[in-house]
Amino acid sequence: MTSDDFATARPKVYAHRGSSAAFAEHTRAAYLRAIDDGADGVECDVHLTRDQHVVLLHDSNLDRTSTGTGPVAEQTLEELRELDFSSWKGARIPEAYGGVADQFLTLPELLDILRGAGRDIGLAIELKHPSPYGLKLEDRVLALLAEEGWTPEESRLENIQVSFMSFDSDSVQRLLETVPAEHVCQLVDDYTVQEIREELGLGFLTGGAVANVMKAMQEEAERVLDEGQAGIAGPGIDYVREHARNVQRWLEAGRVFRVWTVDSQKDVALCQGLGIHEITTNKPAQVLAQLMVSS
Repeated sequence: MTSDDFATARPKVYAHRGSSAAFAEHTRAAYLRAIDDGADGVECDVHLTRDQHVVLLHDSNLDRTSTGTGPVAEQTLEELRELDFSSWKGARIPEAYGGVADQFLTLPELLDILRGAGRDIGLAIELKHPSPYGLKLEDRVLALLAEEGWTPEESRLENIQVSFMSFDSDSVQRLLETVPAEHVCQLVDDYTVQEIREELGLGFLTGGAVANVMKAMQEEAERVLDEGQAGIAGPGIDYVREHARNVQRWLEAGRVFRVWTVDSQKDVALCQGLGIHEITTNKPAQVLAQLMVSS
């Protein structure tokens, strides 16, 4: 593909935790809607349960998105199945997308949904850290995919093109031992002391200590991308706005860009103008409609 092709080709659109503006994130309904919306791919976050099942949840605890409470890692799969992960959103689920009891998903269940898409589709798996199981999370995910028929060289499973993401550089390094760099995404965010204090409700000293750790993570992620260890750069949209030099340098070095979470028309236009390759959004139908009009 030439540079002119890149200028005219629309970015691929990944549904962030499924079509999560429409239905509760990570649910069967959200992913089925993403397929119906025409998303080029979907994104998910994974954790390990106490009995070592790979489940789809963003948070390390259950409080925000379920009727349960406490750490995900302390629950068995059977215990999680007893919880309601969709009603908090307040969206009526069409019968075709299953009932409330069908909404919670494991990674193998998401693979089955994507196999039924009837077309090629991408799957971006984010491995969440810190995890009480450490890098066993990466090992378990890769083993599970291999059992399903995934091959690391092409990182493909039937009609599903799989890629892997993490903010944690140790996670990225473990993935790179098995997965070619072109299928591994180093996520990167822009951290400031004030934002961390406000978001986490931390005091001056504690907030500063946490901020130092997170800034170190940011710098390590930037180093990984500077050295080309990971083939995909995964900055947040705020990072793209605040670090234009890094973005331009990585684009010129040939990194594929997957930017999150891009929901507004202004941000979609910014990404398209920069030549961003992949957009992750809660609103895939809306973003696709905008890209179709502007392409």
